[in-house]
Amino acid sequence: MTDHSPGRRNFLLKAAAAGTLTIVGSRLGRRTHASGPVGESPHSWVMVIDQDKCTGCGYCTKACQAHNDVPPTIEWCRVIEAGKVGERQVYLSRPCMHCDHAPCISVCPVKASYKRADGIVMMNYDRCIGCRYCEVACPYGARAFNWQAFTGDNPAVPEWGEPEIERRPRGVPEKCSFCYHRIERGLALGLEPGKDVDATPACVAACPVKARTFGDINDHESEVSQLLATNPHFRLREDMGTNPHVYYLPARRDEA
Repeated sequence: MTDHSPGRRNFLLKAAAAGTLTIVGSRLGRRTHASGPVGESPHSWVMVIDQDKCTGCGYCTKACQAHNDVPPTIEWCRVIEAGKVGERQVYLSRPCMHCDHAPCISVCPVKASYKRADGIVMMNYDRCIGCRYCEVACPYGARAFNWQAFTGDNPAVPEWGEPEIERRPRGVPEKCSFCYHRIERGLALGLEPGKDVDATPACVAACPVKARTFGDINDHESEVSQLLATNPHFRLREDMGTNPHVYYLPARRDEA
């Protein structure tokens, strides 16, 4: 059993902070890199979000909160107003970017954040000491800290789905995981993530206008590969060298 007691967590936090200050100080002025992938995988999962289709309905946010049992005060998948194209409002839906070179991994003093070989950036919540270095390091604001334990009913359940994973404890940051549990379950059943609903992230499955697409970019015949090969696209903060696994198709101006 894992001891989540406040006394143990505070002790670990202070110990890690004291040791890490020295490490961080020695790294000033030079770039750090994420640790290597864990394990082996033939897949590299990516998400493509079409801003031309997104209506800002928030179905993705609600489905995520239900299936991942996320507190109503936290949004793993935020939908943000991103200006207008012509007279039309454009939205930016922002899950975790699942970066190849993730700053959150580089700064974690206890290796609670790590990247799988299939590109998914994960959290080991039992190992996390709550220092919040990862939250500060993330250039996308994709992590949120649990200041309080999430108890009681989830208002997104059952309308938007049923919880499929355990709630995270108080004192750790949490984030989008590309619904890795749905991917793994689907692959074990011979399903194809991105095509079969039960093997696809909840936000993608819930989108009523098909603005989100998920799949394996290593498969050149996959829908995500075809979309990226035939459409202009961009990623957020590519200048930082994070190499995100979330791509956006920009909104197009309506023609007369």
